[in-house]
Amino acid sequence: MLVRKFPRRTLMILLTTALTLAACNVGATPAPTVDVNAINTAAVATAMGQISAQLTQSALAGPTATPQPTDTTIPLATFALPTAAGSPVAGSGLPTVSFNNTQTTNSTPLAGFTPISSPVAPVASKSVGDSCNNSVYIADVTYPDNTEIKPGTDFKKIWRVQNTGSCRWDEGYKLVFIGGDKALDPVSFEFKRSTDFVDGGATADIGVSLTAPLKEGSYTATWQMQSDSGVYFGTLLTVVIVVKK
Repeated sequence: MLVRKFPRRTLMILLTTALTLAACNVGATPAPTVDVNAINTAAVATAMGQISAQLTQSALAGPTATPQPTDTTIPLATFALPTAAGSPVAGSGLPTVSFNNTQTTNSTPLAGFTPISSPVAPVASKSVGDSCNNSVYIADVTYPDNTEIKPGTDFKKIWRVQNTGSCRWDEGYKLVFIGGDKALDPVSFEFKRSTDFVDGGATADIGVSLTAPLKEGSYTATWQMQSDSGVYFGTLLTVVIVVKK
């Protein structure tokens, strides 16, 4: 009886010990195994994450300031001012203006008027006019220039004139006072009588009545022919006297 019980008890002890050891091994964590593919995958994911983060930061970052183009100065063309002779001189600056007492006389008379010339009577020469109306001075018939006359004396100045045009000096034509000393009481001569008419090419003596001023001195007056249409023509006729007691 004792022999049978012993093995049973021994088996129970062995079984209990085995269960105890098995229970101790159940909670133990098995040693991890190394997975190379998993490591490579993780490394690639990490790198892609870093690149994505950098791209995101670059996109969110503000645009860099682009420098504005600077203004470029466009050189202006330079022009040289003309000199008095009309030729440009480079770098000459403003022209120099000279102020003096020299006056320029316009030699072209205005239409319908002839400027007064020198008080000296003109000599026979080509006169201003046209083929119809023209005249030329020939000579002083009375009172040549610088003749002395007593104050208050009445006198008649006569010129010898030639009609160098083709038109006849008749009614409407005049020898008109155009300037000078009004102290001479100057008047104009009008062609009214047929005996005064002058044909083209003919020569005539034409005169005006004057009075010497009371004050001593030299006096001058000028006349010119005028057509029946009011146009002045021909050479100027002058009188120059010296009033002296």
